[in-house]
Amino acid sequence: MRIPSITTARLFLRPFAPTDADSLFLILQEKEILRYFPPSPNPLTRERAERLISSQLNHWQEHKLGWWAVEPRATNRLIGWCGLQFLQETEETEVGFLISRAFWGKGLTTEAARASLSYGFDNLGLQRIVGITHPENIASQRVLEKIGMKFTTTAHYFGMDCYHYSIDRTSYSIRE
Repeated sequence: MRIPSITTARLFLRPFAPTDADSLFLILQEKEILRYFPPSPNPLTRERAERLISSQLNHWQEHKLGWWAVEPRATNRLIGWCGLQFLQETEETEVGFLISRAFWGKGLTTEAARASLSYGFDNLGLQRIVGITHPENIASQRVLEKIGMKFTTTAHYFGMDCYHYSIDRTSYSIRE
């Protein structure tokens, strides 16, 4: 499968490449960047960044969706990821994102997440997309709300209690 790219007003969402490992590793080293992500026994190494990239490329091949590498169009510099992830355990499709701290508070995460929803509904014909976030991660909750998702319940995902948000195709279409 050829992984598509998406251009938004300020961003370029493109397939990850093995050469992104160094940049991704540096982002994963940022203080507090993984604060609300599930705890991992694996240290944050360059090899872990390589495995994440490889895993996402495989995810695209298996599910026809995945995370994109996110770059501002002005700099063409990797600042994180955003996209859709198939959750095998629940058979849901989740919108997920992680953006470098230097780019927080600028609306870029919301822009990338909105483009991911559009791709899921318009290109893949998905009927529903969910958002999963740590209960204390207010910033991510706001992103999910800005893209039209509604809180549905508290549930257990990734080995921890999370807030579950969702949006269906009809609600998304009304927003457009």
